[in-house]
Amino acid sequence: MGAHWSVLLILFLLVYSLAVGMLPAVAGGYPPAGYWLTALLIAGLFLTGLVGHELAHAVMAQHYRIPVTSITLWALGGISELDGKPHRPRAELLIALAGPAASLLVAGTFAAATAPAGLAGADLLRIGLSWLAEANLLLAGFNLLPGAPLDGGRALTAILWGLRGDRSAAQRVAAQTGGLLGLLLAGAGVMALVAYAATGGLWLILLGWYLTVAARGEETAAALSDQLRGILVGEVMSTPAVCGYAGHTVPQFVTGTARWCPHRAYPVTDIDGRLAGLVTVATLAAVPPERRASTRLADVMIPRSRLRVTHVDEALLDIVPALDTPARTVVVVDQDRPSGVVTAGDVSRLAGVARLGAHPAGRAAR
Repeated sequence: MGAHWSVLLILFLLVYSLAVGMLPAVAGGYPPAGYWLTALLIAGLFLTGLVGHELAHAVMAQHYRIPVTSITLWALGGISELDGKPHRPRAELLIALAGPAASLLVAGTFAAATAPAGLAGADLLRIGLSWLAEANLLLAGFNLLPGAPLDGGRALTAILWGLRGDRSAAQRVAAQTGGLLGLLLAGAGVMALVAYAATGGLWLILLGWYLTVAARGEETAAALSDQLRGILVGEVMSTPAVCGYAGHTVPQFVTGTARWCPHRAYPVTDIDGRLAGLVTVATLAAVPPERRASTRLADVMIPRSRLRVTHVDEALLDIVPALDTPARTVVVVDQDRPSGVVTAGDVSRLAGVARLGAHPAGRAAR
């Protein structure tokens, strides 16, 4: 679980607007400290609701045996990174709907809690809970809009995929719908600013911009899926794997291996030749010069337990998400020994050739 810096910004703005604007306007007569404490509580509970939304996606994905590599919160919601894609429309649909369902459950919980808070005379808490119920209801509704990359767009993809049997075509339709929604939201924001000088128009413009940009990315991903469909890892991997030994120091590895075979990342093996991890040039460069002679590859490598590895018979499309990391490399193993690697550059070049109408085969140059 991680958080983008923009989460702090949105929480600050939320706390400030509640403590200075909404709470005093709705319930006057309280000391400033009461407004600020209530605003902090509301912001914390709102963040908890966002986490619950993303965790619901993750739990449903794991139910379908799709590993979740990370969950990142940011200003406009969250992103659950899945190591793979659902293989059936039903799984895609349920994973997509799990988040909005969680938000609706959270909204109902907060709504149910408003009455007891009111009976207890806690007016500020009652107002805050009511706001949280409305906010989570709005979050669920917004995410159910039928355009990628929103949850509703994923659901639309699943439905069209199930009806037509073509996942990539369904993704393109959802992406195009998402782009249209983005333009409509941005247009509504501009109108709100011009006609009413409403600051809420800025949020609509921001949301519209985000949807438009993200929808283009979804459409690009759908095109890539078409280009890579049916290609196996063994057709594109670079062989042999240029490896380092876990017991070597940084200078030993650099002078003995890296200087002769420059790459972004290298598999690291143990004394028996089995995969022990992966080390990147950036990680090696970050080791202070005075410590390099005493630093082994084992000290700075990404351990085997945290690596996504593959084999020659796996579909290339299944490992593409794992290439979106700083290493941009997936190790191909044979009986747990490195036999090659696939890099983001390999996939990019392969897609370029595929756009020319050819089906590349054999080893890609790195």
